[in-house]
Amino acid sequence: MEWIAIAIGIAVAGFFIGEGIKNVGKGSDQASLASFKSLFENQDQFIKEKHLHDFLGISKEDAQSIAQKYPDIPHVTINGNIYYPKAKLRQWLNNL
Repeated sequence: MEWIAIAIGIAVAGFFIGEGIKNVGKGSDQASLASFKSLFENQDQFIKEKHLHDFLGISKEDAQSIAQKYPDIPHVTINGNIYYPKAKLRQWLNNL
């Protein structure tokens, strides 16, 4: 008799788990999921300070020198970390 109760419990749990899986990504969670995904999709549009030399094709020392010599170089500072937006950096380089 107890096996029947266990079987019914497993069936009910399976039903609720299945319904929960069908509703993942619907409703209010959809907006937060989209903003989370867009954050990572745009991540490749910025260059970390330590990778600026790779983007410019020059040595690390030369990249540091340029960043110091030209304070108007397009950049964003977040929590003490410097990031360079690729599109604006390309435009800035073309205007030199």
